Amino acid sequence: MKITKSQRVLISGIAIVLSLILDRIVNSSLIPDILMIFAAFLSGYPIGLNAIRALKYKILGIDALVTLAVIGALIIGEYWEAGAVTFLFMLGNYLESKTLDKTRSAIKSLLDLAPNVAKVIRNGQEIEIDPNEVMEKDIVIVRSGEKIPVDGVVVEGNSHVNQASITGESMPVNKKKEDEAYSGTIIESGYLKIEAQKVGDDTTFARILEMVEEAQDKKAKTQKFLEVFSRYYTPAIMILAIIVYIITKDIRLSLTLLVIACPGALVISTPVSIVAGIGNGAKNGILIKGGEIIEKLGKTKVIAFDKTGTLTEGKPKVIKIKSFGISEKELLKLAAKGEMYSEHPLGKSIIEKYDEIIGGKLMAPEYTDIITGHGLKAKIEGKEVLIGNRKLIDLNGINISEDIEDYIIEEEEKGQTAVIIGDKENILGVISIADTIKEGAKDLIDKLKKQGIKNLIMLTGDNERVANWVANKLGLDGYYAELLPEDKVKILKDLQAESGITLMVGDGVNDAPALASADLGIAVGGVGKDVAMETADVVLMADKLDKLSYALGLSKSTVKNIKQNIYFSIAVVTLLLIGVLVGTVFLSLGMLVHELSVLLVIINAIRLLKYREK
Repeated sequence: MKITKSQRVLISGIAIVLSLILDRIVNSSLIPDILMIFAAFLSGYPIGLNAIRALKYKILGIDALVTLAVIGALIIGEYWEAGAVTFLFMLGNYLESKTLDKTRSAIKSLLDLAPNVAKVIRNGQEIEIDPNEVMEKDIVIVRSGEKIPVDGVVVEGNSHVNQASITGESMPVNKKKEDEAYSGTIIESGYLKIEAQKVGDDTTFARILEMVEEAQDKKAKTQKFLEVFSRYYTPAIMILAIIVYIITKDIRLSLTLLVIACPGALVISTPVSIVAGIGNGAKNGILIKGGEIIEKLGKTKVIAFDKTGTLTEGKPKVIKIKSFGISEKELLKLAAKGEMYSEHPLGKSIIEKYDEIIGGKLMAPEYTDIITGHGLKAKIEGKEVLIGNRKLIDLNGINISEDIEDYIIEEEEKGQTAVIIGDKENILGVISIADTIKEGAKDLIDKLKKQGIKNLIMLTGDNERVANWVANKLGLDGYYAELLPEDKVKILKDLQAESGITLMVGDGVNDAPALASADLGIAVGGVGKDVAMETADVVLMADKLDKLSYALGLSKSTVKNIKQNIYFSIAVVTLLLIGVLVGTVFLSLGMLVHELSVLLVIINAIRLLKYREK
């Protein structure tokens, strides 16, 4: 019959209590001793088994220390000590596992949100299947109160969806036709028909779960150090106990030394805090990929921001059109034709303006040559057209007259990007485009300064004047303008060398090289962006910048919590050692204090689950 851990604790406890009672009411110590030996064997069996298993892998752990101490106590006839030590160790382990579950509660609650059924339409009929059996292009029906089982696009219906499992935001989001919907989110009202685009393990929610679970296994530097330390510490304690016995001939003292020197609280001090910190982040829409990342986040010295899509909305709009020698509508139509194959946000805003003012089908250019960081060159109706920034115009040897230059400077000083349109000989016009600063960006910068970040800068491919305008509006410490992707990488390396740990914040798609080259890359708005989720070290799932200060605060609290646990564990062992040397700590008391210290370390880590930004 297999006995559970709780049953072992209960039966051992009863045996010890009976032993203590009988010791007082009967003259013989035989039965009380038998009961104590029974308790020692019942509780000590799994401890000894664990010690042997660990030895097979050449690991001399805490179980080995306790087993040796208990065997020694039995040999010298200290049955009470043997029974009490194994019982307390077993009870401590039991409470420890129960308490540890709480540190994983945030992650467990995330796992509980995984959808377990999908309703799809096949052959005109609605059927229920396992979410893993849904195929791409299947039409999935989700009603009020149900979880969305796939990532896809809404083809019918209207609803309010709680996306907290993905973004950490508790406010429901309205979803309608052509909106994107994500697995693991819950419909609070209405219904949706969704065409599945990503299913099973490819969904955003499944990948979040996978990354959170992987993150728990990625150890912090402190944790790695402590594991190496304990590998040498435990054998050293055994040698010390032998030396103490040789010198003092006091076996009780040596056995007590073995027990009180157990580094249990010290070994567990870091991983419990890391798990609680990662769990809190995941619950609030912040994916932190491991213990080392949490430690680094708390030590950040410099934060570099991408501009478009990170500090600004990334949805630029045409504000003004100025033409030279042709009409404004002709200029807009020409620019819109040139931008037809461009994916750049500025190009999209020009086409949107064309649709708004002129409309109608555009004739495609005969060719388009995208010149990264400069703009594009296109052949339209047999005529070569340049659309881009000053560098593009300069590279093609076209002169910008003084009055046009003054106009461009005037627009740029207002924080607007001036897109210059020209042919082989002349400037045909300037389209001014503006992107609005994200709500909360200024508050975030102020918060980060209060959190002790010394240098907050912006890296942008935009021109000097626009960069200056945005940086001044937000109160940044500096900016670097007119950068190509490779320039951003070089600047980040320089900042790392000069100031220490440097963090890059971007939208995770066009900033992938910069995110990968910084000490830490943080992607904002990672929902549905595969590149962002893979490249960045931290992903803020919602497009909300304020989560950055939350992530930094959480990491600092986690590091502080780890330090508290380590200092406390060392202090307990030191005090116990002193107690043993002065003769006030005996074997079972040492074990009791040891187990209590382990529990206190875990309880301290649990406090991280309640971390909230001040």
